[in-house]
Amino acid sequence: MIDIEQIERIEADRITDILQGAVDPHVHSGPSIAPRAIDHLDLAKVYSKAGLKAVVTKDHDYSGVMCARMIRDHHPDLKTKVYSGIVLNNVVGGLNPYAVEHTAAMDGRIVWMPTLAAENHLEWQKTAGWSHPAATSKIRPASGVPLFENGKLRPELLDILDVIADSGLALASGHIHVSETKIVFAEARKRGVERLIFTHPEDIVGASFEDVKEITDMGAFAEHSLAFFAAGSKFRNRTEDELRAFIDCVGPERTILCSDLGQTGTITPLEGLRRGIATCLALGYSDADVRLMVATNAAQVIGLADS
Repeated sequence: MIDIEQIERIEADRITDILQGAVDPHVHSGPSIAPRAIDHLDLAKVYSKAGLKAVVTKDHDYSGVMCARMIRDHHPDLKTKVYSGIVLNNVVGGLNPYAVEHTAAMDGRIVWMPTLAAENHLEWQKTAGWSHPAATSKIRPASGVPLFENGKLRPELLDILDVIADSGLALASGHIHVSETKIVFAEARKRGVERLIFTHPEDIVGASFEDVKEITDMGAFAEHSLAFFAAGSKFRNRTEDELRAFIDCVGPERTILCSDLGQTGTITPLEGLRRGIATCLALGYSDADVRLMVATNAAQVIGLADS
């Protein structure tokens, strides 16, 4: 068993150096209808002090592009630039091309396929013992957002893929099943979408290592949530060796490590990143490989590679 917290202390300066210019493309900061431990502005301040280049906030229930724009405009001194995107769940109308166009027009960076409203998520939820923290008490429970109609991708989804292609947004798979991801990503590539993110293949979506290889061969990055791997995370359900297996199946060149943190009662997003980096160092990855996974690849997929 690797003592990650000890390694984090021993390699503190090395981890700090690796974090310079890093990008966290998947963070659940607030405000949100679900309980959050930190808001977008405070996260940007924490990340700026740590030297990160950018963060992409993600909320299951709203597009965060307006908050992100205000923070960038009113806090130009912050090193970490705040961006956001949209998740195609019930609250934004599901497969809503208008909402995606608005997100693009406001400099959004990522469009996520349904998460809490994915039909696959709702099936998984029945046995996982988990539900939206605000469901029933603040909003009605999610209803499934179908991607298919008569065996074909719905016209609204095709429209959305065209908007993503035209605007240069990244398309992330969210919580749809891996079998659906393959179909959606294949159609997205056919329509000119260049930036693809396979969201946490280690959890919820039913992916095997072969699935991860197949999807990254389509040009996608495999994005792994350190919330599922990091020591001290209340969501941890995977081991260090499993993280190595996921990375090695496609290589650091096609891998992104994100925090997927910000919830209450667990480690902070920055702690998640630092412990994730410590884990990778303990597993024998070079500093250059880790930088690919926490900085270079994410910057590329959200269009910041040259900024």
